[in-house]
Amino acid sequence: MEQQNYNVIGVMSGTSLDGVDVAHISLLHNRGKWQYKIHKAETIPYTPEWSARLRKAVELQGPALSALNEDYTTLLAGFINSFMSRNKISIIDAICSHGHTVLHQPHDKITLQIGNLPKISALTGKTVVCDFRVQDVALGGQGAPLVPIGDRLLFSNYDYCLNLGGFSNISFEENSTRLAYDICPVNIVLNRYAESLGYAYDAGGLLAAAGAVNERLLGELNSLPYYNAPYPKSLGLEFVLANVYPLTDKYSIAPADILATFTLHIAQQISRNIVSRSQSGTSLFITGGGAYNTYLLQQLKQLLPYTKIIVPDNDTIEYKEALIFGLLGVLRLRNEHNALASVTGAARNHSSGKIFTP
Repeated sequence: MEQQNYNVIGVMSGTSLDGVDVAHISLLHNRGKWQYKIHKAETIPYTPEWSARLRKAVELQGPALSALNEDYTTLLAGFINSFMSRNKISIIDAICSHGHTVLHQPHDKITLQIGNLPKISALTGKTVVCDFRVQDVALGGQGAPLVPIGDRLLFSNYDYCLNLGGFSNISFEENSTRLAYDICPVNIVLNRYAESLGYAYDAGGLLAAAGAVNERLLGELNSLPYYNAPYPKSLGLEFVLANVYPLTDKYSIAPADILATFTLHIAQQISRNIVSRSQSGTSLFITGGGAYNTYLLQQLKQLLPYTKIIVPDNDTIEYKEALIFGLLGVLRLRNEHNALASVTGAARNHSSGKIFTP
């Protein structure tokens, strides 16, 4: 009989560079439905030196990039081993790891998530499922987002699933087809300007709330062509460097005003992508670090008066992506589809990810 219970470690590193999310998860497949339980989870922070290396990784090529990949794989394995040791976890079915995105240029069939080298299995002594995006890009897809199949299988009772991380991405059903795409940058930009004021991030959106919206900058941001492009579509650091920072940097305004303007920009772009089906309320399920940004949520509520905004428990807010990459790994082990063509634009649904054994 096919295994129905799975005990895995889900691992995710986001573009906001706050650290690596590691979660110990149980997944149960029962009567065609998936259920989950997060036992232990934590974000293991990067040192300032590692944050700096990862921030500059997009500039690297050839041997320098290969060296970074080797070093990061070792770092990631160390994070996983220490997590398992601290929490006395010895027997698992697999480690399911996203790695850290350095390059994401699907139009050129390029995507690179470092930390997915075979030695991660040797260093942890466990089966590792990783490198989920490469096959999708090879099949003509965006390689992202991959989380929506987890939204379908674990959170189908909500009309929309919205993640507010380095970027915002949304997932929903339309005519029995799962659709999903990246909406706009979020914490990858907000953190930059919070850091310029001496803060790691804009806690609760208090810095933005103290600023003033610059209408000209807001208009330019909202006019970026990406927002009117059809989906499937996805975003990476390259988009921010080429399109967002050149706009924000040309305005001689206070960082708090940029935060106020960009926070409203985020809310406006998200609201454009939510269709309230009736005045009785459409459900919007929000996770990711941005779910703690009270000011941003207030802006969303004003723009979406007929939408019921649901913010779950802290573990689901913070570790949903690690949870879903755990599920993606299990689906790969079962040789079941874990990447949807309707979401990524690939030639077909497929079971993506490399499996390494020690």
